[in-house]
Amino acid sequence: MARHLTALAAAGLLALSAHATSPLPLSGPLWPLTSQHSAQAQGWRFVGLPNKPQIATTRFELGQIDGVAGVQIQTDKSYGTWAHDWRGTARTLQWRWRLDQALSGGLRPADLRRKDGDDAALKVCVMFDHALDRVPFGERTLLRVARSVSGENLPAATVCYLWDPLQASGTKAANPYSRRVRYVVLQGPSAPLQQWLSESRDVAQDFLMLFGDELPAGSAKAAVPPVSAVVIGADSDNTQAHSSGWVAQLQWH
Repeated sequence: MARHLTALAAAGLLALSAHATSPLPLSGPLWPLTSQHSAQAQGWRFVGLPNKPQIATTRFELGQIDGVAGVQIQTDKSYGTWAHDWRGTARTLQWRWRLDQALSGGLRPADLRRKDGDDAALKVCVMFDHALDRVPFGERTLLRVARSVSGENLPAATVCYLWDPLQASGTKAANPYSRRVRYVVLQGPSAPLQQWLSESRDVAQDFLMLFGDELPAGSAKAAVPPVSAVVIGADSDNTQAHSSGWVAQLQWH
C-alpha cells in the first residue's frame, strides 16, 4: 500500500490544491471509475499505478445499497484509489462504510504486517504536509531522493484507517514498506459483513497518536501539519485476491 501511495504521488496525481474551506462531501455525479475513466466529481479523481499496466485497476462505481447511496469499491487482483486534493486544517472526519466481501480467493492471506500481504479491502487515508525536518534522517534522505526523481512534493506523513480481516480493531502500526504511512485498524475480524458502520475520527488527534514521535514533546493539535489530500480505496494486487465494499457520506466536521 505505501509503495503505491508513493507511486501515485510521484506521478503527479496528488498535487496539492489551493486552500479549501468547504466540507469534503462524497456526492455529485460519480461516474464508474477505471483506468479509462476520469473523475469529474468535485475534485475527486481515479488514481492507478503509473507504469504498471500488468496490474488490474480497482473499480469504483456509484450505487445504492440498503437505501444508502455511496461508492462501491471492488478489487480483483487489483489496485486503485480515488483521491481528493484538499488542503486545510485536520478536523473530525466522518464516513460510513461496509464490507460485503472480505479479501478472499488469493494466493495468500492478507497481512498488513508483511510486504507480500499488504492489501486492504477498504481504506480511508489522509495525507499531511508534514515538515521534512521532522522526519528521521534516513527516511528524510529517501524521501528527498523520491521527491527529486518524481519532481513532486511527496507527502511526508499519511494516516490510514483500515478495515482488516486479521488484526483487531484498535491496532496501530506502520506500513511494512514505509513508516511515512501509519495506520489504525478500525474494523477487524469480528466486524459484521454486509452492514453499514459509521466512523468518526479526530484526525488531528490521530496524527498526534501516530506521528507524535516526530513533533516536539507535549505538542497539541495546533502543531499538526495541514492536510494535503484525502484518499479512499482498496487493493488486492499483492495477495491476488478479490473483495467488495462501499464508502459513503465522507465529510469533514
